[in-house]
Amino acid sequence: MSKKHPQPADVLVGQNIRIYRLQNGLSQGELGRRIGVTFQQIQKYESGTNRVGASRMTEIARVLDVPIMSLFEGPSSTPDASVENTAWSLLTQAHALRLVQAFDRIPNAAARVAIANLVDIIAPARPRRRRTLGN
Repeated sequence: MSKKHPQPADVLVGQNIRIYRLQNGLSQGELGRRIGVTFQQIQKYESGTNRVGASRMTEIARVLDVPIMSLFEGPSSTPDASVENTAWSLLTQAHALRLVQAFDRIPNAAARVAIANLVDIIAPARPRRRRTLGN
């Protein structure tokens, strides 16, 4: 008997649930309480381990105040697309989402460039490419 693996669509829906939950400032436990499941079940939905049924998905969308179709949006529009290594999946990490949201609130373009350069210096896994205001 082979072990089941999450399908790309289930992973995408789970990632979107996580992104919208974090944007709303809800813990897994709080979302679970609002829709009548445990935080462990929310973890399984968010990882794509368990599929989200239609009625449960409707409840989740209502609590998160998003259109239900937004839970299907993202980079994985084809069955073979890998969602695991995309920028979209990065937003499922709470601190990454906070960083992007805060970065978006910085009005000064030079400050944005300086922050991007700082992050490039701190995380040298890829070759650094200094950016200027024109890039």
